[in-house]
Amino acid sequence: MAKVRKTAREWGLIVGKLPTGPRNAITDVPGVKVGHATVEKPPSIRTGVTAILPHNGNVFREKVPGAVFTFNGFGKLAGGTQVNELGEIETPILLTATLNVPRVADALLDHVLGLTGNETVRSVNPLVAETNDGGLNDIRARAVGRDEVFAALRSASEEVTQGAVGAGAGTICFGWKGGIGTSSRLVGGHTVGVLVQTNYGGELRILGTPMDSLDTAGDGSVIIVIATDAPVSHRNLSRMGARAMLGLGRTGSSGSNGSGDYAIAFSTQRDKKVPEVGNDPMSPLFQAVIDATEEAVYNSLFMAEDVTSNGRTVKALPVERVIERLKKAGALS
Repeated sequence: MAKVRKTAREWGLIVGKLPTGPRNAITDVPGVKVGHATVEKPPSIRTGVTAILPHNGNVFREKVPGAVFTFNGFGKLAGGTQVNELGEIETPILLTATLNVPRVADALLDHVLGLTGNETVRSVNPLVAETNDGGLNDIRARAVGRDEVFAALRSASEEVTQGAVGAGAGTICFGWKGGIGTSSRLVGGHTVGVLVQTNYGGELRILGTPMDSLDTAGDGSVIIVIATDAPVSHRNLSRMGARAMLGLGRTGSSGSNGSGDYAIAFSTQRDKKVPEVGNDPMSPLFQAVIDATEEAVYNSLFMAEDVTSNGRTVKALPVERVIERLKKAGALS
């Protein structure tokens, strides 16, 4: 019988001083929902897609302020240039595997063009990001398509399943099983939420304590999605994306040549009459992003399970051993 996995916080790990939202998830930002579709076809297919919906409406008609920050651009992210040119996001954000990006983007176009009110639309900018799950998944099979994308969008809810699901079904992090992780922070009357798709390496550190890493080369990628209900401009959303990389660095990422490290940030505040957050008040939001990113990465590892696929077995992080090491280091609160 498989052990029940628990989040990092449930094990007593506390990252930073800011409080979390009630779910400790990106969906603590009002209106945000997350859905997954996982594709498992033994012996070689283990992949999926994860959908992040900025709000319940037609995102094309009710665009949200957004930005894409690139730390290391070894990736196949689709739609980023228009987001940064216009400062807005007009579709749900989808995460998947590298060779699935064109198929997922095409399905996302079907979704957007089929929405009521979009009957005469002639241009859509689908936003799709990826990491390469080719270790545990026969990535050349390109097993994610329209059915899986629509399933992920339909299943989107405020409850976020973490670990080896959706776009994280076949990912690997520090040589351990990676996946989807999420966390949130409350600051200044606003909420900041983060969701990660972890598939990178380096020298794993948890709460500053060195841990066993099975992949110190550092290759791989990570996608970080940041949501907030604070009225933040495109420019400052990009700055929030940059701070997410500080949280990533805390976990031991080396940002290697072969890594695709991106942060996609958006604000759910669409009322242009609401004054934007100024530069000085951004600092607490920066701190919230850093802490939530770090904890989201931990959750992606803590919630994952052993996976055997495509002729390979990747073990889940040995959490009990991690907790023992953290206790010896005096790192647990």
